[in-house]
Order: sequence, then structure tokens, then C-alpha cells
Amino acid sequence: MLWKGSKVGPGSWHILKHNHVRLTDIHPQYASCADLFFPQPLCVRYTDLVRLSIYWKVHWEARHHVGQGGGKHPSLKVRRDAQTHLWRTGLALSIHPIQLPCSQNQMEGTLKHRFVLLIAAGILSVVVVLTGLYRTSQLDVPITQVKCSHCFVEEEPITRINNTKHLMVSAFRDHRLNREVRIIAIIYRNEGQNLHCIFCNSEQRCMSSLAHVSTHSDHFGFPYVTSDVLCKIPFDGATHVTISTSTSVVGLNNARFLSIHNPQKLTSFRYNFTVCISNLFGDYDNVLQFAQTLEVYKILGVDKVIIYNTSCGPDLEKLLQHYKEEGTLETVPWPIDKFLTPSSGWNFAEHHGDLHYYGQLATLNDCIYRNMYRSKYLLLNDIDEIITPYKHANLQLLMDDLQQFYPMAGVFLIENHIFPKTQFEDSGKFQLPQWKNVKGINILEHIYREPDRKDVYNPTKMIVNPRKVEQTSVHTTLKQFGDVVLVPFDVCHIVHVRVPLQWKLTKDELIIDKKLWDYEKELVPNVDRALKESGLS
Repeated sequence: MLWKGSKVGPGSWHILKHNHVRLTDIHPQYASCADLFFPQPLCVRYTDLVRLSIYWKVHWEARHHVGQGGGKHPSLKVRRDAQTHLWRTGLALSIHPIQLPCSQNQMEGTLKHRFVLLIAAGILSVVVVLTGLYRTSQLDVPITQVKCSHCFVEEEPITRINNTKHLMVSAFRDHRLNREVRIIAIIYRNEGQNLHCIFCNSEQRCMSSLAHVSTHSDHFGFPYVTSDVLCKIPFDGATHVTISTSTSVVGLNNARFLSIHNPQKLTSFRYNFTVCISNLFGDYDNVLQFAQTLEVYKILGVDKVIIYNTSCGPDLEKLLQHYKEEGTLETVPWPIDKFLTPSSGWNFAEHHGDLHYYGQLATLNDCIYRNMYRSKYLLLNDIDEIITPYKHANLQLLMDDLQQFYPMAGVFLIENHIFPKTQFEDSGKFQLPQWKNVKGINILEHIYREPDRKDVYNPTKMIVNPRKVEQTSVHTTLKQFGDVVLVPFDVCHIVHVRVPLQWKLTKDELIIDKKLWDYEKELVPNVDRALKESGLS
């Protein structure tokens, strides 16, 4: 039992043993454990304990005082970061409140044990210094020059990391961090070996750096997860990097290296608006809707569209080729099915497979870093969605106003709203003969929008400043610099023509929304031209 009025501080006693730190409010006859690989428990004063370097960065505070009557134990809130790592050593400290009696004999023997404690503290300090030196050496390890004719060829969009189940996608200099490269990777969660980055320059001089793996919080239960592998750049002039399980040169000649993109931080951008679409797979052949979507985006001011393409139908392939030749579209090959069994759904329990939705999260994050210094803004949405301003003529005017109202924001969430493809407008004015034999949905025929449902959250997609995003998921960012703003529905929302969610609603219960008709005069002839030049009409 803890006694009323007991507290942590000078004069309180603690037991030290094994390898963990444990804190609690204590009475002189009770203690908490701090595991330091001692063969026998030691009873020491709090003032001695805090001198140990093992208490670096451990923060704690009293949560409430002892209750009346002496029957309640005071509790101690140990902050989450008390599950800390020793600076420079990486030794984990698990914090577990526990109460252990400290016998009178142990208290009386404290002076004798303090001598042992001081010796242990000295040994620990030496270990810390030596470990720090070792870790520091790992940041700058010269490696025999790599004579490898294929190491520095143009990399594949996905590369397996040697001797692991992990995959790496692309590498970028992150100028928001101090001399660090960020590698977009797909990490197998059940494999936990240490990783290293091997950096090389154009003369094939190579050095290694320890890797820190930051797995993204959204993996939806799948065994593979999108991750960032972060490494300090050990020398100036590094142009390529690969991930290895060791710093040894053995086997390095068989490694594939990634080019380090974004070598310079830019303040002017080639494009104002770029759309990132992920991912295209299966035999998707919704040609008409895709042509209409791209032409609407061009009217709204989009300069570039990027699609990650695993596979699609033959007619859509022709249309993609047309837009690539025009300069509007960039396709990134995404052969994820050659490496894993990707899921066509988002939930592992329901859809199974190795990786969420054909690696959608990896492609979205790659698109952000790929365009960090190419585009002022990115739109992150699916191939059948259009982020549509409702109070502005184009995206530029929309973002000018939003940034004026929210100057610290870098992420703008746009609500998704469903236009059921099962409901058609009555006049038939857009049942155009030249589109009759074109595959896909004619979005101009679907003007009925599902109403909001009480207490049902509308999913969002995003317009982002890529330089203010660190990690993203599908519907919102995971880590960002700056504020996140939910844009009001009446200012901007997504037009999403698809199967209904509220399938029981009749046409009279839906809301008429003809916003896309505002673009009719430009949209129809532009779609006609694209289809004709693609050989599809």
C-alpha cells in the first residue's frame, strides 16, 4: 500500500535491476524498477537515479494526488515518449508502472550499493560513448568502388531490395530535412532486419548510412505497407542510392541503384496544377468518362495529369497515348502485380492480398515527391472524380481565395459527392450521335446528386501544396507541415459519377446539379477532337 502524502522526489527510493525503467509514486518502503542489467536489485535514492544517462528524455508528471482515506494509490502519467530511445544508442526503454517493496535491509545497504551503482553508471557512459562512435562511423563508411555496368541504368518503377521481401520505388532529396534522402518503399511488416543506404556518385565512389524506416500508419491490415526509408547523405555529390541489409561491398554489384531526384530546392514551378491519379488496373476501359474528365480539368486550369498504370483496356490505351503525345498526360508504369499479389480492395479481411488497392498509397506518395518542385499544387483523386469549384471559374481563382483565408494551410480537403450513373436527365440533350459507340459513361447525362445523410461522413480527396506534405493516405494526409482545411461543400466539391450508394432513392429524392453543363461549349468539341485523334470515333 502507498501511504497518503507519499511522492516522487529527493528522498524517495528506487530499485534497479535488469534492463527497463519503471516509475511510480512511491513511499520509502516502495519502489519502481529501472532495469540496467544489475545482477541483484539495488535500492538507491531518486537523486542518484536521475544522474544516470538512462533517464535522458524521460518525462513524467503527477496525474493526481492520493485520495482521501489513504486507500487509493496516486498514479503517475508517463508520457508516450517515455517509451524512449537513448539518444545515439537506440536502446529502447519501456515504461511500466509497478510497485515493489524495498526491505529495510536493502535501504540500510544502499551506501554499499551506491558504489556499485556509480561503477555501473560509468560503464554505461562508456558504452554510450562507444556506441555513439560506432553509430557515427556508420554514417560515413567508405566502400570499395563499385564496378557495375548495370547499377546506374535507368531504374525500374519498382525494385526489390536484395536479400529481403521489401521493395523500393523512388528516392528524393528532402530539403525540409537536414541532408536526408527519402526513399519511397513498400516494406514487409513481418521482416524487421536493420537496413542501410548505400550512396554513390557518378564516379562510383560509395559510402553507407544507417536507414530509419518510417512505416505509414495506414496499412489496412495488409502484410505490406507503404513506408519512408530515411538516410543521412554521407558525402556531397551523391547521385544514386540503394538499400542494403549491410554495409558490405559483397553482393553490391548485383544491387540496383535509384537516382536521387529533387537535387535542388526550387521556388518557381513548371506547372500550377497537376492531377495525381492512382491506380489503373484490370481491363478498365471507361473511355468517354476519362476523356470528359480530362477535358473538364483542362478547362479548370490543370496543366498535367499523372496516372500510375498497371493495365487497362485497349481503347483506353489509345486515348492515353493521345494525351501523352499532346503533353497533357504522363503515365508511370506500375507493374506491382509482377512482385506481389495486390488487392483490388482496401480491406485485408474482406479483399485479401499482399498490398492495399494495387499499392495506391505508394503511388500517391511517389506522385507528391515526384512533383514537389514541378507543380505549385497537386490534386489527389481517382480517375472517375472531378474536383470542381462551384463559386470560382477555375482552380486558380479558388486557390487564390483559399490561400488568402488560410495562409498557413497546405492541405485542402474536398468532399466527395455521388452522382448515380443509374439516373439520367430527361431531355436527352447530350445523347450525341458521335459518342454513341464510344465505351464508357457519359457524365453529362447524370445531373442527379445524392443528398447528404445525417451523421454520415462524406469521404474527401485533396488539393495540396506538395512541399507541405510529408506522408499521405487516400482521403487525408498522415503527416504535413501547416494547417489542414475542410473546404465548404458550396465552395468546391467532387463530382463523382458512379454506382449509387443510396440506391433506394428515387429521382425525385435526388438533387439536381448541372454544374458540368457550364463547360458545354468548350467541353463537347474538345472531347470530339480527342476521340477522333485517338481513332475512337
